[in-house]
Amino acid sequence: MTEQERKCLAVVRVRGTISAQREARETLEMLRLSRCNHAILIDDRPSYVGMLKRVQNYVTWGEISKETATLLLKKRGRLAGRKKLTDEYARKVGYESIDALAEAIVSGKLEYQKLPDIQPVFKLHPPSKGFKGTTKKSYNAGGEAGYRGEAINALIKRMI
Repeated sequence: MTEQERKCLAVVRVRGTISAQREARETLEMLRLSRCNHAILIDDRPSYVGMLKRVQNYVTWGEISKETATLLLKKRGRLAGRKKLTDEYARKVGYESIDALAEAIVSGKLEYQKLPDIQPVFKLHPPSKGFKGTTKKSYNAGGEAGYRGEAINALIKRMI
C-alpha cells in the first residue's frame, strides 16, 4: 500500500485502565493515549490497526475528514511549550496554512507525530451533552468504544 492510499484515522481514548490487562495498558502507552479524552492522528497501516484491535475496548476511532482535522489543529494543536499551532509554524514546515497542513495529514502525505516541535496528542474536553451510549459497549452494540467510521467527526466536534 503506498502512502497516497493511506487513510488518516483519529483515535480518542474513552475509558480508563484500572482493571485492564497489561498488554492493553502498554499498547495505550505506545499510542501515547495516557488519559481519557486524549486523541491522536495516525494512518491505517497494519501495525496501527493491530494496536487498535488490541485496545478496542478503551478507544474509539474512525476516518477523520479534512474539515474536522483543520478544526482540531486550529483549536487543539500544540507546539512544544504548549504554544498554539499557527499559520507561521505551517509555513515553517513547508505549507502555506493550517488548512494545507491538515489536507496533507488527511491525505496521508504527512505523519502528524513526525512534525518537528509538535505535541502528538490532542487534549480534548469531554463531549458536550455527554457520550450517547455507555463506554463499556462497542459502537455497533449501542456503546461508544471501537470502530465508528465517519461518525468520529461528530464526536470530535463535540469534544473540541
